[in-house]
Amino acid sequence: MVPMSAARRAVVVSSIFLLLTSCGSARARGVVVAGSTSVQPYAELLAEEYEHLYGGVVDVQGGGSSAGITAALSGAADIGMSSRELKEGEGALRQVEIARDGLAVIVHPSNPVSDLTPEQVRALYAADAVNWKEFGGPDAAIHIIAREEGSGTRSAFEELLMAGRRITPKAIVQNSNGQVTHMVAGDERAIGFISLGLVDGTVKALRLGGAEATRDNVANGTYALFRPFLFVLREDCPEETVRFADFALSAAGQRLLAAEGLVTAEWMKQAAGGRP
Repeated sequence: MVPMSAARRAVVVSSIFLLLTSCGSARARGVVVAGSTSVQPYAELLAEEYEHLYGGVVDVQGGGSSAGITAALSGAADIGMSSRELKEGEGALRQVEIARDGLAVIVHPSNPVSDLTPEQVRALYAADAVNWKEFGGPDAAIHIIAREEGSGTRSAFEELLMAGRRITPKAIVQNSNGQVTHMVAGDERAIGFISLGLVDGTVKALRLGGAEATRDNVANGTYALFRPFLFVLREDCPEETVRFADFALSAAGQRLLAAEGLVTAEWMKQAAGGRP
């Protein structure tokens, strides 16, 4: 696998632009939001509530973090969604952290392995270790599930855990958190990584170095595997775009995100004193 090329990014952004501008010029009807598939479901909830409270139209699409950033730069979207920080050379965009999200390393619920160190996860994803028995599990090959190149989820995982190592090219690549969850839920030998807020009863989140993957542990720093959920927008963006971004940071918007499992600024402020 190779990083997303400029040509491929152009194709993705062009596809987003064509999708958004079909059906009667979507940009003329309100705010266009595109990018990270991790941020997308939460942006959709924010958009639904914003439209209910204030009217207007917010059109939310996926495409991945890199495509969302490029779309915001090019004007194909008013707001880009990203689950990674902006990189050098990605232009003069303002980034707004709407919340933080833990990354959960997940396995099938029947897998007896419940705790791995960061070093063990790294060895596993680099294919230095290939059998579950090396970690106290069954004598069975490990099936590595990973996100695609350009995904904010993958970028955060590589930056936080891989220490410069590459994810094995033998990994089975999936294009969304939902697909990773589905793969792991259906394979007793699989391991994957997804947004903590999307962990459900079909998979098991591993402890990382003894720390449980919970919002409280993300907020208090015990669980260090987390990434930002960002809106990125141009400084000269329309007033309606600013209003929607501000709504995401408002008390109503932050309550909605907290109810969906994300770590909000208020949650972090109160982490030392207990749950909000």
